[in-house]
Amino acid sequence: MAVSAFRGTRLPLFHHSQFPVARTVSRTSKKMIGGRNLKGFVISAQYSQTQDLFTSRLQSQIEKLPKLVEDIVQTSINTGPRGVTRLVQGVQAFVGVGGEWLNDLSKSTSASGGLPSELQLGLLSPLYLRKLFERMGATYIKLGQFIASAPTLFPPEYVKEFQNCFDKAPPVPFEEIRKILQEDLGRPIESVYEYVDPTPIASASIAQVHGARLRGSQEDVVIKVLKPGIEDFLVADLNFIYVVARIFEFLSPEFSRTSLVGIVKDIRESMLEEVDFNKEAQNIESFKRYLETMGLTGQATAPRVYKYCSSRRVLTMERLYGVPLTDLDSIRSLVSSPENSLITALNVWFGSLLACESFHADVHAGNLWLLRDGRIGFLDFGIVGRISPKTWAAMEVFLASIATEEYESMASALIQMGATNRDVDAKAFAKDLEKMFSSIQEIDTEIVVATARGTNSDTTAVAANVVMDERQMNALFLDLVRVSESYGLKFPREFALLLKQLLYFDRYTRLLAPNLNMLQDQRISIASNKRTNRYKDSFN
Repeated sequence: MAVSAFRGTRLPLFHHSQFPVARTVSRTSKKMIGGRNLKGFVISAQYSQTQDLFTSRLQSQIEKLPKLVEDIVQTSINTGPRGVTRLVQGVQAFVGVGGEWLNDLSKSTSASGGLPSELQLGLLSPLYLRKLFERMGATYIKLGQFIASAPTLFPPEYVKEFQNCFDKAPPVPFEEIRKILQEDLGRPIESVYEYVDPTPIASASIAQVHGARLRGSQEDVVIKVLKPGIEDFLVADLNFIYVVARIFEFLSPEFSRTSLVGIVKDIRESMLEEVDFNKEAQNIESFKRYLETMGLTGQATAPRVYKYCSSRRVLTMERLYGVPLTDLDSIRSLVSSPENSLITALNVWFGSLLACESFHADVHAGNLWLLRDGRIGFLDFGIVGRISPKTWAAMEVFLASIATEEYESMASALIQMGATNRDVDAKAFAKDLEKMFSSIQEIDTEIVVATARGTNSDTTAVAANVVMDERQMNALFLDLVRVSESYGLKFPREFALLLKQLLYFDRYTRLLAPNLNMLQDQRISIASNKRTNRYKDSFN
């Protein structure tokens, strides 16, 4: 009732006689126009406009207040007691990283020279914020990885630092894993598995993986199990992040223009999909259907999912045996041409971008193997991307223009792909892109001498050079985003996901096929000529 009465009136503060409004002044403006009070008239008019704008904004925010309060209350109810537990854990993590910062600060102040910027910013610096996220566990590690994969949304120094956000965690005792298995399968695990290795193959923040053998068929499998309590932590953390985003947008319209709440919703959807193993099972089956439809099952595969012993928290999959695409010695022992194996991997992945419902969006060496039978194995479909034909059409032209150094086509493709509310000077954009890409010549390419045979030190040296090259390529990508943003362009997250996978493939190319140009080699089918030509015409 108070709000509706307020809408129809001016605030009393601005109706006070000492602040005459423009209408009052205009009645006497003819008398004052030649005198000294003209300046006062202008000030009063400007003040009136300001007060009207302020009043309008304040009324708009008051209208939004009930919805904000409703959201906060409902979110708090959904969070429940687990929010208190996470608060305590958050305080512990904050104290721990704060102690590290104070220790580093004391060392720095005792040394000569100025204070480094990361120490000046404290826990808000990229370095210490990344450490805090790692201590906070699953949700914040995934949030850190999201930051690393979304350079169009976050400052470059944070994107670079969060590329080092490691998803490793101590394993949960097997008795707790056994309990989850029994609860979700609804029967003793001995009736499903003949054997389950109590020592995990891998342990990350959200899940851990155990080797096992099925009862009856004697097939080797791996069991991916969601760690206990992770869902509660996720709900509490994501609800907290959502409330903070809502409050920020309420207090500052600037945050509304950056769609902060929309970004948080995207993060929430992505994370909740990753902890629902039914979703991952669907992603795997979709990819396998793509392989079957395209006649690629003899070249690549993904693990078979055993539905009768899988659930939302348990995923039982065929165990594949092979080696990562970075293990050159082992690859050479399995196939005569590592280059051909890489070309197969590239063709299968590129083909999935449009022919499959989703594409594998995390093809690091742990998830892309050469199997013992010579096929390429795609593992772990927890992170996938979906790209529209329109975005991929622009991406095709972008990739082709990199290879041919046609910067006007590159600029047109990026403009087509990016969201903007203003006209872009394509020619000026193309010139800036040309300047930026000239820096590619300065990228270290020493690792083209991929001599993995020999001593262990040689192998270590090659790996170190590969990592350095990837960082340089990431820096180039961030430069691309920076230049594009200067023209008002905002790219979809899928653009960053795609380029991140291309950086992985660039690493494999330099190691396995140093003379291969994956954007120009005719053996690699990035897209059909018909489709490429059709969309090229639309950009020219």
